[in-house]
Amino acid sequence: MKQLEEMSAVFQSPRVECHPPEPKSQTGGNEDSGSKEQPWEMVMDKKHFKLWRRPITGTHLYQYRVFGTYTDVTPRQFFNVQLDTEYRKKWDALVIKLEVIERDVISGSEVLHWVTHFPYPMYSRDYVYVRRYSVDQENNVMVLVSRAVEHPSVPESPEFVRVRSYESQMVIRPHKSFDEIRVGERERSIDMKGTH
Repeated sequence: MKQLEEMSAVFQSPRVECHPPEPKSQTGGNEDSGSKEQPWEMVMDKKHFKLWRRPITGTHLYQYRVFGTYTDVTPRQFFNVQLDTEYRKKWDALVIKLEVIERDVISGSEVLHWVTHFPYPMYSRDYVYVRRYSVDQENNVMVLVSRAVEHPSVPESPEFVRVRSYESQMVIRPHKSFDEIRVGERERSIDMKGTH
């Protein structure tokens, strides 16, 4: 339990942003010339789905930002699917293993071990991460944040590539309420350093 409490502290870090910076234009445009972050580049622009990426300075990898709107599920249903590891194993054919390693009922933090197929010729990836979520009724928003961690019960396996640097922030904003069928805006910023 002590280990989980320490890992939960990662969410107190100023690096976790629940609202990633808004892309300024199709190619991003970071006006702060002193910033080390690269500008966002639009990769896909559809009616209900937008995807941006930007290089992670000093690597050959990218950070991704997704914005989407769903009209066939409620925000609460969408949020619950994100948390339901057993259901994920049923619909996601790429999952090799997905299990909760440890839970802290007080903070709501969970440590998960997720092993997933990657396209050939890449090796399958293995993630150990802590996740925490919050439903803010007053501000009408749901937030799910995750970050890679080390955990003594999940040693690295030679069968998979361990992803050591992983961050994800998901913000769900309904148009009206969490239980309305027309789901509102969903933002997701994923930092998948070390996955390629």
